[in-house]
Amino acid sequence: MKLATIKLNKEFKRAYYQGKFKAHPLLVSYQIHNRAGRPRIGITTSKKIGGAVQRNRARRIIRQAFCEISAEKVFPLPNCDFVFVARPLTPSSTTKEVKKVMIKQLAALRKGR
Repeated sequence: MKLATIKLNKEFKRAYYQGKFKAHPLLVSYQIHNRAGRPRIGITTSKKIGGAVQRNRARRIIRQAFCEISAEKVFPLPNCDFVFVARPLTPSSTTKEVKKVMIKQLAALRKGR
């Protein structure tokens, strides 16, 4: 399944300022409802993460973890925008570790905590 992505700055800002979020040393997750009819994903990595290689690795790890979650249908992903912010520990972690954290965060956001 091809992921729908968030590309516009105003869509990221909407998630940051109006959405719910959960933080962890590996990852910060934001969730906000959309009208697109399917889940969309946005990933941000700042220069605090490291050089281009580390930032790209962090994005790949986050994207793969989200793809695995959506493919396994662990829980239904509603019509929401998900924005994930990489942390400095993200590039040195594995997809399995990030996936575990992501599942916990998305479940908490879904419950509204």
